[in-house]
Parts: sequence; C-alpha cells; structure tokens
Amino acid sequence: MVHLSHKFSTIPINFIPKQFSKHLPQQIPSQTTPPFIPFSQRQNQRSLLESQLILTLNCCTSVTQIQQIHARILRKGFEQCCYVLTKLIRILTKMETPMDSYAKLVFNQVENPNPFLCTALIRGYCLQGLVKESVFVYSEMRKKSVLPISFTFSALFKACGVVNDVDLGRQIHGQTILIGGFGFDLFVKNSLIEMYVKLGFLGCGRKVFDELPERDLISWTELIVGYVKAGDMESAGELFSELPKKDMVAWTAMVTGYAQNAKPREALEFFERMLNEGVETDEVTLVGVISACAQLGAAKYANWIWDIVENLGFSPTRCVVVGSALIDMYSKCGNVEDAYKVFKEMEEKNVFSYSSMIAGFAMHGYAYAALELFHEMVKIGIKPNKVTFIGVLTACSHSRMVEQGRQIFESMEEKFGISPGVDHYSCMVDLLGRAGCLEEALNLAETMPLEPNGGVWGALLGACRTYSNPDIAQIAANHLFELEPNAMGNYILLSNIYASAGRWNDVLMVRKMMREKGLRKNPGCSWLETKKGLIQEFFAGDMSHPRYGEMKQVLEDLLNRLKAIGYRPNMNSIAYDVSDEEKRRILITHSEKLALAFGLLNINAEFPIRIMKNIRICEDCHSFICGVSQITRRVIIVRDNLRFHHFHDGKCSCGNFW
Repeated sequence: MVHLSHKFSTIPINFIPKQFSKHLPQQIPSQTTPPFIPFSQRQNQRSLLESQLILTLNCCTSVTQIQQIHARILRKGFEQCCYVLTKLIRILTKMETPMDSYAKLVFNQVENPNPFLCTALIRGYCLQGLVKESVFVYSEMRKKSVLPISFTFSALFKACGVVNDVDLGRQIHGQTILIGGFGFDLFVKNSLIEMYVKLGFLGCGRKVFDELPERDLISWTELIVGYVKAGDMESAGELFSELPKKDMVAWTAMVTGYAQNAKPREALEFFERMLNEGVETDEVTLVGVISACAQLGAAKYANWIWDIVENLGFSPTRCVVVGSALIDMYSKCGNVEDAYKVFKEMEEKNVFSYSSMIAGFAMHGYAYAALELFHEMVKIGIKPNKVTFIGVLTACSHSRMVEQGRQIFESMEEKFGISPGVDHYSCMVDLLGRAGCLEEALNLAETMPLEPNGGVWGALLGACRTYSNPDIAQIAANHLFELEPNAMGNYILLSNIYASAGRWNDVLMVRKMMREKGLRKNPGCSWLETKKGLIQEFFAGDMSHPRYGEMKQVLEDLLNRLKAIGYRPNMNSIAYDVSDEEKRRILITHSEKLALAFGLLNINAEFPIRIMKNIRICEDCHSFICGVSQITRRVIIVRDNLRFHHFHDGKCSCGNFW
C-alpha cells in the first residue's frame, strides 16, 4: 500500500497551479513526517493531560461519567498509567461501587501496578468490609516484589479493626517489622495504636506508644480515647497531663470521657479549664458537657451551659445537634416544658431531635404527647430509627397502652424496615408485664429471636413484684443470676416477692445466697439543688450533715402525720435480717428521705422539690413521698435510674409501677 505522502512527494513544484503554489513552502520535503517535538515537551504535554484526567475524575458524580472518562483514558493511551488509574479506583471506591465489578477489572489490565495502585484496591476492599480480598491483593503485591507504603498498612490495620480480627492485625504488624523501614513511620504506628485500642488490646497499643521515638497529637489522643472507652479515666488523665500540647480534640476526649463514665462533675471541671485556656470548642465538646449537666439534673448547670452555647454561636435554633442534646438535658433535669420549648424553637429538626423529645415525654409519663410527636414525624417524612422506637414503646409501657404498643412494635419491620433489637423486646416485655400479661411476657422472652439480656428479665421480674407471681419471678431471677450474678437488686426484689407471698423458706434461701456471695448494696445517694444553685448530696444512713438534727425532726413529724392517714413502713424494702425497729431506723434515713427533708426546709413552697437518685427508689420511699405530697400540698419530682416520678396530691405519675 502506498501512502499518499509518498505518492505526492516527487511532484515538481512547477506542476502545481500558480494559484495554489504560493500557499506552499518553497521546497517540499521528499517525505512528510510529524513535526519533531522534544522529549521534555512531550512529557509536559502528557503530564498536562494526566492532570486534566485527574481533575475530570474528581468532578464525576456517577459511574456513567467515570466510564466516559475511562474510555478517554484508553483512547489517550493511559491504560497502564498507575497515577491516573489509582485516582479512578479511589473515585469508584468513594461511590461505593463493588470492587470486583469494575475496579478489580481495571487493576487486572495493568502489567506492572505500583504500590499506590495496589493500595487503592486494598483500601477499596477494606472499606467494603472485604478483608480477605484485601489481604489477597497484598499477598499478590508481595509476590511481585512490590513494596508496600504507609497507606497500605494503614488501610489493612483499619480493616482488622472493623472485622475485630486481632490475630490478622498482629500478622500485619509483623509484616511492618519484617519488611523494615516503618519503625519510625508515625502514620503507620498511629494506625497500629488505633487498631489495638479499637480491638480492646490497650496494653499492646500502649507498648507501641511507649516505643515511639516521636509522638504527635494523634498518638496521644488515640491512647487517651482508648482509656476513656475502657472506663480507665485515671490513666486517661495521667496521659493528658503529660501531653505537651493539648488541642481541642484531646480536651474534648477528656470532657466526653468523664461524661460517658458517669463522672459529670469532673467533666464540667475539665470543660471550665478548657474555656479558661482559651481552647476552641465545637459541637462534640458541647454535647459532652450537656450530657454531664443532664446527669447532674441541676437547673444551675442547665442554665449555665445554655448561656455558653448561645455565646459560642451554637444556638439550638440553628444547630440541630446541640438542640437535641439540650432537649435531653432539660428532660433529665425534670423540666420537660423547657425541653419542649427548645424543640419548638428549632428551625431544623431531624430524627435525633424528635427522638430526644419523644424520650423526654416518655420518661415523664406523657405517653399521648410522645405518640402524637411520633405520628407527626412520620407524617412529615422523617423516618424513625431504633432509638425513636425505644422512646415510643417506653411511653406506651409507662401508660399501659398495650394495643398501641403492639401496633408500633409490629410496624417497625413491616412499615419501616427496622429489625427489633433486644431493647425493643425488653420494652415489649415491660409493656405486657405492666398490663398483667405475665404469661405472654414470659413467652415473648423465651421465644424472641435474640438472646434476652438483663433488661428483658429485669422487666419481667419487676412485673412479678407488682402482680405477686413468685413462680414466674423465680424463672426470671434465675436468668438474672446468670447474667448479673453480683447485682444485689435482683436478689432483694426476688426476696421481697417471696415475702409478699409468705414463702419464708425461699426468703431465707435468697438471703443465704446474698451472704455467700458477699453482696453489698450500692450505697443510695440522692441530691437536690437549693434556691442558691448549690447541690446538696445525701447518702443513706449518713447523719453527718450540719442540719441533720432539723432534718430528723422534719421526718419524725411527717412520719407521725402519715401514720394518722394509714401509712405503715414497708419492712420488705430492707433485705437485711435485723429487727423491725432497726429496719424502721434504716428506712427513715434513706437518702431520698433525707433530701426531701432538706428540700422542705430550704425550698419555697411555690417551687417544686426536685430530687435525683442514683438507684431505683424503694417501695417504702415511694409510698412515703406520695403521702408527703398529699399532706404538704407540695410538688415533688424524683428521678431515679429508671424514670421520673411526679408526686402531687398523694399520687405519682408512674401509677405505682416502676
């Protein structure tokens, strides 16, 4: 085949008509060739095209667009360019495209993949939870003598953390040592610490940390967070104090750590230190502090954090995360009205804000308000989550709305595609138990598709107390003794159920079990806030308070007045084998009674007395406070570890079932 350039190269120039010849060069070469482009210029053009392809890939929003760019990559001869193809695989990963359906096919066409391309594929598999496949790619990479990079190990360590495989993590840790060169790689070491911490091997994480020649903020913070999650705030505090430069993340880890580990005072103390140091605060920090305020349940701290939130520019009207936390705080401080006010003023509401408000209504016994809010959120298109359903089912349970509860429970999977968890089944057992359907509640606990936890059997045991059913109580208690062998409250509850049924031999048996196990009841602690914003704490049996003499006199006067209207101390609330006289002495010094006496002495009659308690309120204190609300005409609000009790005119919002 003769090329046109060859055919016309021998034509003399004078043969070409004059009107065209003036447009031609004076001499036509014997053969036309592409213009010579220096190598450096060709490299610049290629680099420019690579950059254009990378930029275009970054702008892709669909797989179809990626395919179009991929076609251009092939046309331009970049099918072996690891730099461009690495970006292609990373964009596919970002779009959650299955790795085997596209990215792996692209990878397989590359003859000599470099470490970055291999790592992109490994990372993609890891993010999709396909750890086995990612390890296979790593093995093939090593067989081809391709050396891994920092990002390779970082991706693999994260994957081990996701699938909870510490053995695989240790093998990969060994690879970093075997290959060498990563001993001083802080990025790899921090990923390794993160993996060990996430898998609960704090000792291994600490060893890696201690061996680091240099550490950065990430190294310190990863380990601090590990101790926080393990509940070891002492070790977390020691590390924090040694940290040379403390940033917002480290401060926030400590604040939220104390809040999550039921140390609200320490959380508030750290937050105040953080503010004094001039450290910037974000939403996460504020949510931790708000949680601490909620645990204390004091209006003083609630108002204090509200002012801080506003001053820092995180107004709940515009910040949905902070707004939702404030709803929870006000609800737990016993002020559901202020919680609802925050909710109504929020410009944006999501599933978390609705769930917080529903839970607030539920814990205060406002079941109809909770259900109305639930139906409202569904109507406007906000899909409820698992937490939402716990709140709604709790509301139904506290108000014995059995049929509504059944319908909502069934709708979880049928209408919203949410599989009920153990906590949802616990709510249903509680609902049925409160309604007296003990056999049905037992059947549900025994046939539920998940392994029932202490919450399920505890709800059933509590119902047996109300309806005096020692036989089912024994079944529930046996499960609880296995799941929570050292929880003294379960033994006391079973003993009281036996005592109510007159089964004294069984009472003695339970008390013997308690003695043999050496069980001691958690010390009851109650606290309340005075009008000056001071928090007063009271412990059961503690007579060291400066005003104990006055408090004792108030309690004796109340006791005499209550006896006149039929009150009798409930001796079953005391599990110890002591005389009745000693039981009466112990009962009158329960922490909530001491707090109540102090509140009557110090809080004006126009204000409610708000008492917080660390454990479940006992039956005697419940009936005692019911009577006090009647004879004093005072509103008394008690928050125990289960719910709120609003006492007024001799009645409680819980309907004597908690």
